[in-house]
Amino acid sequence: MRACSKAALVGAATLALASLCTPSYGAGTFTLVYQDSFNESVPLGAFSGCAGDGDFKCAGLQAAHPHYYDTLGAYPDGWPDTATQRGYAQGGYYRPQSTISVIKSSSGDGQLEVKMTSDGTTNKVAAVVPRPCMNLRYGKFSERFIVRTRTPGFKMAHLRYTPNEVDYPEAGGDFSSDPISAFTHGFAESGADVAPSTAWTGWHSYSFEVMPGQIKFYYDNALVQTVDADFPDAADWILQNESALNNVQAPAGSSVTIDTTWVGCYKYSG
Repeated sequence: MRACSKAALVGAATLALASLCTPSYGAGTFTLVYQDSFNESVPLGAFSGCAGDGDFKCAGLQAAHPHYYDTLGAYPDGWPDTATQRGYAQGGYYRPQSTISVIKSSSGDGQLEVKMTSDGTTNKVAAVVPRPCMNLRYGKFSERFIVRTRTPGFKMAHLRYTPNEVDYPEAGGDFSSDPISAFTHGFAESGADVAPSTAWTGWHSYSFEVMPGQIKFYYDNALVQTVDADFPDAADWILQNESALNNVQAPAGSSVTIDTTWVGCYKYSG
């Protein structure tokens, strides 16, 4: 990940460039495990043959995109999302080959793009798995993204789940009405709204630290919530994007695009 240079933030493009630069997080007692700024183009369709056996590797990436074969997995084609599992009127299925791509940028700030769509009855959704960040109990997990439209009928819950759970950022119901929130479940029950629903459509960074006895949540580098509880398990980090959980239905032909300009994780080093 690269930090914003002073020279890069001069002139009329300041706001746009600043929104794409990596903040200078102080790693402290954390050691970098993985980071990606998405500077290799991957076309729609390449995230195919994704495994449901626990490693989430996508066979369609192996030959042409070995870096992403090793580092970015996804929930496999046909897995039902949460709304479908709960029997809601309109749910979705994970379709990585139809929703996930990587767009290289000439400025060096590429984007992982997830585009969820609806035919008015069923949604195509996506959950991306940063593979080097799997199976960690304690660590720091960071990303920067924008939701291009607050389309009704879609949401996200980026999470670590075992079934003890840390969710951040999450739209509890859907993007159109729900604020940016942080939750913990199972080992500790907590919730905090850290920004209004309108903030989804701006570039923001999100980070949380899972340490022995404590979890800290950050929004644009500012500490916004602390939970004094010990996460009990090793877990994967899942960038889960899915159908709404408030029975709001996505209109036929509608979509929502989530562009992520970097992700990274650190291992807690004591």
